[in-house]
Amino acid sequence: MALMMDLAAIFSSLNIVVLTVLLYLYARIAWRSKAVYTTGMLIFASLLLLQNVVTAYSYVAMTPFFGDSVLPYLVIISVLEFGGLLALTRITL
Repeated sequence: MALMMDLAAIFSSLNIVVLTVLLYLYARIAWRSKAVYTTGMLIFASLLLLQNVVTAYSYVAMTPFFGDSVLPYLVIISVLEFGGLLALTRITL
């Protein structure tokens, strides 16, 4: 089950990387266009980045407190979020 927790932490870390790229892209677009929508996406990506930083930290720091039955769900959530963020990045580019 340690592998499952490692996978959840790895995908949360990958989410952080993708969100950092999205923040950069949205900041560039917002700087050039001054669009309210892009500013909203910038705020959204910032809050989601903060959530993923806390999640990745909790996966690493609090591993002994997670039950084995919840681990598959944590991995699935992280993987699905990663897929969604990749799709959002692709659309943004």
